[in-house]
Amino acid sequence: MSKVSFKEKPQDQEKITFSGKYFYGTGRRKNAVARVRIYTEGKKKGILINEKEHKQYFPTLELSRIIEDPLRVTGNKSKFTISIKVCGGGQKGQAEACRHGIARALIVLDENYKSQLRDSGFLTRDPRVKERKKPGLKKARRAPQWQKR
Repeated sequence: MSKVSFKEKPQDQEKITFSGKYFYGTGRRKNAVARVRIYTEGKKKGILINEKEHKQYFPTLELSRIIEDPLRVTGNKSKFTISIKVCGGGQKGQAEACRHGIARALIVLDENYKSQLRDSGFLTRDPRVKERKKPGLKKARRAPQWQKR
């Protein structure tokens, strides 16, 4: 018989718990939904997405910049601890959902940020989604090739 081995979690990665007052915002894009909490008090400042650092969760520079955009516009780059739970969609959709949620939570935090975030376009939910496939067509709009004979 073969031995069954189980992988153990490394002890250095302890689960970070948050407590205290927070400001909440929900962001959406395509099929992705992000639930954002901004904590004003906390020892560790930064952005955690699904209990991972945002640069670890979104390794590309473009996606991490998308998430940081609302904080950069308002001048709050390293002032808050932000916890995000995101699910659904792909990487780009999740990143844009996080941006939308952070922008909405910042407005709950301080109403004065609304004009800056509105001008940058971070408060508008992007309504574009994939169009559904219609019966009789190969894709949403692609019809089969027409043949005379």
